[in-house]
Amino acid sequence: MKIIDLSNKLREKGIPVSIRSTKDAYRAYNIFKRKKRLLKKALKAIYVKDKSQEKLFEEAFKEVFENLNSKEKKSSKDSKTIKEFVFTQNTVKIKDTSENIPDEEIIEFGPRLEEINDFNSDEISLLDRDVTTLQFNPKLFDLCKKLGIKIANKRSRRLRIDKQGKPDIRKSIRKNIKHGGVLLELVKSKPRVKRSQHIFLCDVSGSCEWVSSWFFCIIYAAQHTFYRSKFYDFDNKIIETTEALKEDNILDAFAKIRDLRQKNMMVHGISNMYLAFKDFLKKVRIDKKSYIIILSDCRDWAGPRIKNFPMSAKLIHEMCKKSKGVIILNPEPKNKWDVVDSCVSYYREMGAIVKEVRTLRQLAGVIEEL
Repeated sequence: MKIIDLSNKLREKGIPVSIRSTKDAYRAYNIFKRKKRLLKKALKAIYVKDKSQEKLFEEAFKEVFENLNSKEKKSSKDSKTIKEFVFTQNTVKIKDTSENIPDEEIIEFGPRLEEINDFNSDEISLLDRDVTTLQFNPKLFDLCKKLGIKIANKRSRRLRIDKQGKPDIRKSIRKNIKHGGVLLELVKSKPRVKRSQHIFLCDVSGSCEWVSSWFFCIIYAAQHTFYRSKFYDFDNKIIETTEALKEDNILDAFAKIRDLRQKNMMVHGISNMYLAFKDFLKKVRIDKKSYIIILSDCRDWAGPRIKNFPMSAKLIHEMCKKSKGVIILNPEPKNKWDVVDSCVSYYREMGAIVKEVRTLRQLAGVIEEL
């Protein structure tokens, strides 16, 4: 059980450990358990994925294996002991059972390790930080990718359940008349196939540039669950960045989207939502199966106004009429909405739904429900 103890220790220290790594470590332990130095090297090669994790691994290894005797005698019985947990209403009983179990199956009990805790302590702190304060960090790419995969899994599960169909009470009653009214055969209604298109619009002006980058990374990992999705960037004009989603690597995709912004001089720009939305409605085909998701702080800095009414709000109204719905994801706190040049209330009046997404956790939660 030392390998399971080591895996738990590493997870407590913030090092992510998968079930596959635990299996590999168990096999390495069986080979090198009499040679502590070689065992340590083998386990380090399996568990440590980054230099920053080396010190934590050394501590965990010492805690688990400090009393390991290199000349430990082999047990006369080739058996493994598993602690069987028996849960009652108020107590937990532990029962030891010994039986011969193949090596490849010894780890396959209890919850999968990666299901116990999906994120380490560093990732959890990043999840709840204000997205406007997040700086360039390779760990953020991994975190966004992990969030995207979780979103994709949940969306796929939801779509799969929807496809199973709901019970049709009327047809079920008619079908079971021959059984004297006893419900023996359940008839399910045919599920409605939802083919909604998702069109993502990202504000890349100075105030939202970084937020849109992390948003793109999350969508990149979850893209296969969005039907016919398209991705656009805007400040005072609009460019399509859907091609970047087709890259095999998330870093390559991120580099490509940054390159597109630079070529179109969309770096630290000033937003003119009137011109951008007008260009969008002119270039992009929208129908009643389309959802338009806009990531923006709703601050139309350079857009025209008539008696303080932003003309971009009329274009939001046009989007709402043409599409199935317009959802605006605002990275600003609610107490800053409708302050100075913020157009949140105007966009709401035109039919748009505005949601606060100050953290990556909030952002992922909204994307999951789309």
